[in-house]
Amino acid sequence: MKRTRRNHGATCKVQVALAAVKGDKTLAELAEQFQVHPTQITEWKQQLLARAADVFGGTVSSPVKETVSWEKLWPPLGPDTWRAAGPPTRHGAALHYHSEPTRH
Repeated sequence: MKRTRRNHGATCKVQVALAAVKGDKTLAELAEQFQVHPTQITEWKQQLLARAADVFGGTVSSPVKETVSWEKLWPPLGPDTWRAAGPPTRHGAALHYHSEPTRH
């Protein structure tokens, strides 16, 4: 029998995460008490600790994700980089890319 997915509200998550932060009970005991998987408790606890400073107007320093443009990852594709297969077509011909031009 298929079990339906449960959606936990914010107050439930906070209650579980605060109980985990207190440390009075083990993770297994909390999982049994709240009927939640231990991994989920750990995840909610980490989220609570990561965002706790936002409650009082502070910001938690987190690593900034640097966005890398496609052009930095791959040099521009030009006609001299195509192999004998020729340029790509609408019919799914593969583009064979090489960092150095192929000489025939």
